[in-house]
Amino acid sequence: MTKAEIVTEIANKTGIEKVAVQAVVESFMETIKGTMVGGENVYLRGFGSFIIKERAEKTGRNISKNTTIIIPAHKIPAFKPAKTFVNKVKKNL
Repeated sequence: MTKAEIVTEIANKTGIEKVAVQAVVESFMETIKGTMVGGENVYLRGFGSFIIKERAEKTGRNISKNTTIIIPAHKIPAFKPAKTFVNKVKKNL
């Protein structure tokens, strides 16, 4: 499902204009991104958590040059679904 499809679905269910729904969806995503860039996690009870994971420094290989490179420690965004969400998905498969 794409962002446009989400906007259309919400607009159909709520009766709110697509333009307003799109503004809310965009604002929601920008708020989550801004919060995570600021170093905080976002918790949505019953849905899941947008968390920042720490990756340790590791050694990698550049296979085209056959050299070893050091990949520095870094942070990445991740999503961890809530248990109720996971259970609903499992039941439908």
